[in-house]
Amino acid sequence: MDDLYFEDFTVGRKIVTREETVSEDEIIAFAKRYSNLPYHTDPVAAKTSMFGSIIAAGYHTAALTFGLFIETGAFRACGLGSPGIDKLRWLKPVRPGDRIHVVVEVIESSPAKEPGGRDAIRLRYDTMNQKGEAVCTLTSLHFIKRRPV
Repeated sequence: MDDLYFEDFTVGRKIVTREETVSEDEIIAFAKRYSNLPYHTDPVAAKTSMFGSIIAAGYHTAALTFGLFIETGAFRACGLGSPGIDKLRWLKPVRPGDRIHVVVEVIESSPAKEPGGRDAIRLRYDTMNQKGEAVCTLTSLHFIKRRPV
């Protein structure tokens, strides 16, 4: 997918990422740096939490979501950045051993209003676990290049 440009991101197009297994070590390492809470960092303490076991931090899940998408190469040739996330929801906890993948759908395409302006697309990311359950969903706007002439 190295050669995608604005014209290729038609509304309704879906891109599915590879699957990745989330390890306990990875969950703990991320959380110790960015979300140092017992249910993310301490397997013993996590047993008495409302989750019953250690879980990934929500922002870890969001980072995995975007990382898996970027790995597809969809933005390699065309990516120009993003002004941010519109909506982010964590629907189910991600636990050690969960296998996640992401289904990314183009939900909006906005051509630049003026020559030399920025073309934009809005994507919906649905992060799914091995049971087919959505664990995270987010939408975000991205600026991307048109195909060179």
